[in-house]
Amino acid sequence: MQAAIADSRSRHDQSAVETHERIEAAWRERALNAEAELARAQKEIFTERQRIGELMGCLRDFGQTVPGESVQALVSENTNLEHRVQQLTREHRLPQERVEGSRSNLRFADKRIADLEAQLLELRPPASDTTGQP
Repeated sequence: MQAAIADSRSRHDQSAVETHERIEAAWRERALNAEAELARAQKEIFTERQRIGELMGCLRDFGQTVPGESVQALVSENTNLEHRVQQLTREHRLPQERVEGSRSNLRFADKRIADLEAQLLELRPPASDTTGQP
């Protein structure tokens, strides 16, 4: 009886150890995955910080190479170009409206012609020729 109890405890202990080892392995794998992902994220952050530094340097260099008067001239030119775009948009609108009106008139004329043709066909006397030609 003592041997059976000891054997049962041994199997139970062995089962508990195996379960514990499976859980430990899963946690170990998760920890390794987290460490790898953390290393990848840190590398990406470092790369992005370097890129930001380079871009900030480019901005600083650009600000030093373009005198203040040139910046004002660029702003003025940009404003002039925006006004020109607005003017061209207004000039484009008139021909566009004319085209739309012409299309509307053409549709009306086509409908009117079709109505007149239908009236002509109604007024035409039937052909009495036996050859089948009008």
